Amino acid sequence: METPMARLAIPIIIGVTVAGVAGAAAFIQLTRPDPLPEDTFAGITGDPAKGERVFWASGCASCHMAPGAQGDAKLVLSGGQRLESPLGTFVVPNISTDASHGIGGWSLQQFGNAVMRGVSPENDHYYPALPYPAYRLMAPQDVADLKAYMDTLPPSDRADEDHEIPFPFSIRRGIGLWKLVNLRDDWTVAGTLPEPAARGRYIAEAQAHCAECHTPRDITFGLQRGRWLAGAPNPSGEGRVPNITPAALDWTEAEIANYLRTGFTPDYDVVGGTMAHVVDEFARLPESYATDVAAYLKAVPPAQ
Repeated sequence: METPMARLAIPIIIGVTVAGVAGAAAFIQLTRPDPLPEDTFAGITGDPAKGERVFWASGCASCHMAPGAQGDAKLVLSGGQRLESPLGTFVVPNISTDASHGIGGWSLQQFGNAVMRGVSPENDHYYPALPYPAYRLMAPQDVADLKAYMDTLPPSDRADEDHEIPFPFSIRRGIGLWKLVNLRDDWTVAGTLPEPAARGRYIAEAQAHCAECHTPRDITFGLQRGRWLAGAPNPSGEGRVPNITPAALDWTEAEIANYLRTGFTPDYDVVGGTMAHVVDEFARLPESYATDVAAYLKAVPPAQ
């Protein structure tokens, strides 16, 4: 004989099951990858010469070269560097032209999805250790130029290593929720800027991704846009990345530009750490890149 308790339990079980199924469906829908429209690169042809400037401005070599690489070896994008973070250790992948171990077999659309949307050819999410929150602001022509240049670089057969990320951050599907909260399609330093600050904004916010190191993060590990470039703890846990807004950086535009190209401060100290890679990259670019970024930094709202 069915008891009253049993009769009550049946609808509860059904309700919990329905709620669980609905919750799972909502999670799958909210966290699905969002690739670029299929016509993003329609009619666009990449220019390797222009792509070389995008390559250096975007800091590709400083992350994807082999650990300790020098000179021309920086152009072998074999990966292998270990990036420490509060979430674990990311091991930088091989993005050389090797078709088996790198990205030599990728189409422009697949490359654009990775760079601008953080979506892999297998339609999985990439971790934002790849700074696609910044790169998504790049012009499709620049992305096409970048790929055209990278297609000229040497291959490497180094096999990728797994990231060392603990549960639950190891569940890539959850990155979809992070993207919903943190990805934006507008400039942080908003409004109309005079030239060359407007050009500097594009370089700093879309290509050089300065904020990825120089801006503090919130509880979701997203950038605190209200404290843009106000300095942050070093992801490795050692020291701090400095505040480079006018509240703390009182150098002139000329002094900032000189630092970006030479590594020398106005007091003749020498750049160190990962910033040395940035200086090396700016030294390979036209001088206007440094002067444009310097003008932009003077236009950034002061933040303590």
